[in-house]
Amino acid sequence: MIAVTGLVLAGGQGSRMGGVDKGLAPFRGKPMVAHAIERLAPQVDEILVNANRNPEAYARFGHRVIADEIPGFAGPLAGFERGLAHARGQLVATVPCDSPFLPADLVARLRAALEGAGAQLAVARTGDQPHPVFCLMRREVHASLTAFLASGQRKIDKWYASLSVAEVAFDDEADAFANINTRDELAGLEKPT
Repeated sequence: MIAVTGLVLAGGQGSRMGGVDKGLAPFRGKPMVAHAIERLAPQVDEILVNANRNPEAYARFGHRVIADEIPGFAGPLAGFERGLAHARGQLVATVPCDSPFLPADLVARLRAALEGAGAQLAVARTGDQPHPVFCLMRREVHASLTAFLASGQRKIDKWYASLSVAEVAFDDEADAFANINTRDELAGLEKPT
């Protein structure tokens, strides 16, 4: 039985990195998305990759590749929507492709909070900073997200505000949420410390 579907978000434009497909950018000897998949895979029952470019390259990782239905790189919520539409699990965990150090216990901690609070969505937070693309949501939120996107809205915080949300503190693993947005950040993190 598939309980949790993992969704790796690789559908962005990579505009702060000169328009490169960030998930395929090399990092420590392999494409950045490979790190995210390797960290997420043991935590979930299936993986989907949301990518709007180079689907053949992403398919080589052995997981289903899904593109946004909304054209024009509409942001992470468009990826969430496709993940919810295609997931076989009742819960969907999302992570970005540009966070190669994501926590090994991310899904377990989000799920404990989600179920403990009876929430619709659980989101990771460090300090006062929520990390909205690191979340676990019930598939039942799909209708709400579809309606939100159909109204032309794209802001993730605004959609979250319409749901019952549990925030989960990850202050003990704050570095795990480091993401790579620019070539300088990529170079800076290339060598293990």
